[in-house]
Amino acid sequence: MEIIFPKNFLWGTATSAYQIEGAFDQDGKGFSNWDIFTKKKNKIKNFDNGDIACDHYNKWEEDIELISKLNIKSYRFSISWSRILPLGKGLINSKGLDFYEKLVDKLLKLDIIPFITLYHWDLPFELEKDGGWYSRQTSHLFADYTEIVLNRLGNKVKNWITINEPWIVMMAGHVLGAHAPGNFRPYSSLKVAHNLLLAHGLAVQRIRKISPESKVGITNALTPVYSNTLDKESKSVSRANALMNKLWLDPIYHSKYPDEILDSVISQNRKNLFPEDLKIISEKTDFLGVNHYSRMVVKNFLLPLYSFFPVIPKYEGIKLTSMGWEIYPNGFYDLLIWIKNSYQNPPIYITENGVSLKESLVNGKLDDPERIDYLKEYLFNLKKAIAKGVDVRGYFLWSFMDNFEWQEGFEKTFGIVHIDRTSPDLKRTPKESAYWYSKLIKYNSFQYN
Repeated sequence: MEIIFPKNFLWGTATSAYQIEGAFDQDGKGFSNWDIFTKKKNKIKNFDNGDIACDHYNKWEEDIELISKLNIKSYRFSISWSRILPLGKGLINSKGLDFYEKLVDKLLKLDIIPFITLYHWDLPFELEKDGGWYSRQTSHLFADYTEIVLNRLGNKVKNWITINEPWIVMMAGHVLGAHAPGNFRPYSSLKVAHNLLLAHGLAVQRIRKISPESKVGITNALTPVYSNTLDKESKSVSRANALMNKLWLDPIYHSKYPDEILDSVISQNRKNLFPEDLKIISEKTDFLGVNHYSRMVVKNFLLPLYSFFPVIPKYEGIKLTSMGWEIYPNGFYDLLIWIKNSYQNPPIYITENGVSLKESLVNGKLDDPERIDYLKEYLFNLKKAIAKGVDVRGYFLWSFMDNFEWQEGFEKTFGIVHIDRTSPDLKRTPKESAYWYSKLIKYNSFQYN
């Protein structure tokens, strides 16, 4: 059976600055919170860090040419805030802006559409020291940084994403302590959430002012939530859905916080929640970026704020990725239908979807049939949702290359391009999935059996 996508559907791939660029102190770049966090003891597997990463900062031309050779039509990447503003504010590092402008010019020359993410988790360390996302001031400084980037690139780039996965910034960075800055402060986490959303709204205002013809959205990590007892109305499901999904969508689309957690939002944002904030946060966006990998199954858990606990389901034939995530493609369909029904069917780009596998290069080649199977199943469910009227405009496969996978270091490999970390030049080798994806893009379809 041939699965055919709509005409003009946009096919892309994605990366983020800290995960691939390296050059952590090159050409005037300042330290980010991740530059500091990765040096702390027992935070990152194998003591890995992003100091060199994939050395994309120095090998960017080779990487963009490979994207072009693979027939990929759009490239989503992020800008390092501390490469533009080494202290997060004040003095502008022109060499940082020059780098991204050269990158954009190369993409445009090769007819690859750039999608730029302004914040993908790497906060300038000087701002982290001043309070980071606990501070409302960071939201305003983010808008200032956005303005600087738009003034340089706004006449060339027409698709902007303000923030990547604020849920992960809040949860992994400020509740679980697994990501930078490594905090364990659940009862201040909703202040982080509010300031991230405020930063998004303020950035949208600046983008509209500087480049009114641009399209702008936010990228959220969204996942359908199910109960381990199959009780769809359980308290744990309602609470998890409110914190993981509705917290990041209700303020933008409905100009309010979810009823299920409203009391907690208010109590954690005393003297930080102003009457005009939700109007700013709900500034009209042009699209919603959806990052999706798996579903979440939860059980009740007696904590005042997080009254749920994620569990790995147990059933015959379950398949898990090397991250330990369940492969559950039907959840992709369920999620997209829920977004359509809950938020007036906004235009959507799938800004991340992909799979990490245990794999190795053999005789200069890497076969990854499991990745191809994963993509077929998830894309089948994506097309099924489109057929039901969900307004999905494009898809960005995560990730273009094997990269620094945060607390997992380099052990987990999501890329369709293998990076040989034993070679001095970090040799790039497209995997079989890269060629499969290239063919899909060429024909705008794939065979599904």
